[in-house]
Amino acid sequence: MKEAILYYDEMDSPVGPLLLISDGKRIVRIDYGRMDDLKDQLNKWSERYFGTPVFKHASEKTEHVKKELHAYFRNKSREFSFKFVFHGTPFQKKVWQALYDTIPYGETKSYKDIAVTIGNPKAVRAVGGAVNKNPFSIVVPCHRVIGTSGKMVGYNGGLDKKEFLLAHEQN
Repeated sequence: MKEAILYYDEMDSPVGPLLLISDGKRIVRIDYGRMDDLKDQLNKWSERYFGTPVFKHASEKTEHVKKELHAYFRNKSREFSFKFVFHGTPFQKKVWQALYDTIPYGETKSYKDIAVTIGNPKAVRAVGGAVNKNPFSIVVPCHRVIGTSGKMVGYNGGLDKKEFLLAHEQN
């Protein structure tokens, strides 16, 4: 594979630092954390989908995303309009799209609900695995997925972030 240039910027948010990554046209990831902390993990991920990664700091490539995220956190917006693209397995993409399409702002669904939505009701554990690998924190609302019992379970960013985001949306 060839060398791939990915552009990034960081922003502070009420749930901590967010790392925004773009391929120059679309957003390809939004992660909790900073580039210095996530670089090894991102190198492995990007090698799979883009080739040898070169990360360049370029705030102009993500400025529009930062504006939308700030509006979300200030309760000025409930939706995101920037272009993004999923990079994952076909199953993961199906799960992520279901999260994005079927869980409205301020509402929750269970892992089982998502498994049923994608037409595979027995795939609850696999759905959980895909949700855990969601590359778009906040935007693809994996924080809105709860256990079948209604309990808060697992969140890649930490349960404190999940609880904050759900409380923020239910205000």
